[in-house]
Formats: sequence, C-alpha cells, structure tokens
Amino acid sequence: MQSSISLYNVLLQFFGKKESVQKVKAGSVLFHEKDPVQHIFILLKGSAAIGRVHVKGKEFIIKILNGREILIEYQLFKEKPYYHFYAKALTDCEFFMIKKDQFEDFVLKNPAVMNSLVAWMSTRYLKAQMKCQDLIMNGKKGGLYSILIRLSNSYGVVTEDGILIDLPLTHQELANLTYGTREVIQRALKELREQDIISYDNQKITIKKLNFLKGEVDCQNCSMEICGLN
Repeated sequence: MQSSISLYNVLLQFFGKKESVQKVKAGSVLFHEKDPVQHIFILLKGSAAIGRVHVKGKEFIIKILNGREILIEYQLFKEKPYYHFYAKALTDCEFFMIKKDQFEDFVLKNPAVMNSLVAWMSTRYLKAQMKCQDLIMNGKKGGLYSILIRLSNSYGVVTEDGILIDLPLTHQELANLTYGTREVIQRALKELREQDIISYDNQKITIKKLNFLKGEVDCQNCSMEICGLN
C-alpha cells in the first residue's frame, strides 16, 4: 500500500470485501446535526448533500457529493464525537457504512493510510477556504456564479450547446448552496438566461459562456480538485 493511493481507493479495497452495500432512497437522511457518530460513509453511487439548518429554519447546503466520495463529517479521534452537519441523499444512493472505531483504528495502524487521510483533509480544507472566499467577496450574485462554475467542474458534461450540469437542482436548492433566497436566485438566473449566458430546462442548467462567469468572480482557474462542489 502506497501513500500515493487515494484514501477512497484504500478504504474501498480494505473494507469493500467486509461490508455489504447499503441502498438509500432519495430524500433519506443519513444523519442529523448533533447525532453521535457511529459510521463514516463511502459513497459508491448517487449524490448526497451535506449541510446545516439554521436555528431560524433556513437551510444551507455546504457541499454536494457524488460517486467515489467519503463522508467524514466529525472531529476525528475525539471521544464521543458528534456530526457537525446533516447528510441526506439527493438521489438514490449506494454506500458502504464503516464503523467509526474500525475506521480510526485502521488509520492509526497504517502510516500510509494516515498519509492519504492527511492529503485528503488538506485538499478539503483548501476547497472550503476558497468557497468561503467566493461567497464572502462576491456577494449573493457572485456567489451563485461561483457555485455554477464549481457545479460545471463536478457535474459538467460538454455538449454542443455548452456545459450541461448533469444534476437536477431547484431554485431553492441553488439558494441553499449560496445561503441566499429563492427570489434572488430566480432573478439572477433570469438575467443570465436573457444574456444567453445559460439555459435552464428540466431543473438542469447548461452554461453557454463559462468565461463570462469566471470573469465576474475573478476566477483563479484552480484545478478541478480544488474548484468543485464536493
């Protein structure tokens, strides 16, 4: 086992032979905020959202994960940890559910796996910092543009009309991703459609002029590993 192997592949190789696949229906909650931690999740198929619900009831989606992702949403190696966010399936999903203690024991006993975990966490940290920067510096409209760019990197499919974001998203879900309101998102999307920057059909967005969005948010052209929604 080499430290260059991704954490996902290492966990899949070690635990995949021991665990059975768990199928979860769209809309199902995997865990709530403040729930005691019992498992980490290896996402095999489907899309899942990680987020928080404000005390006033407003929802904020922090990230959306698709296949070949890991859900580790707690403080590692801490006694009696709890989940800091909720997780729910956006589509029908398949997971391996690994007990927290087994996962942490596996990491502590294998230096190469620890190296992979550190690399994985450092990438997630940088990604979170960049996302916060975009939302704070660019306002609600710029925040939407940033999210669209990230969606194109994570879910984009090149078509004749542009980059299709192959993930159905409602206006409310887009608002939750920017911590804005549905009305603000609707107006911003309408402006982009009128300028022929995007098209929106069956809850899927096609970006026709990606460079326009990048120019509006002073895009640094980070790698897709950093500039994604996962």
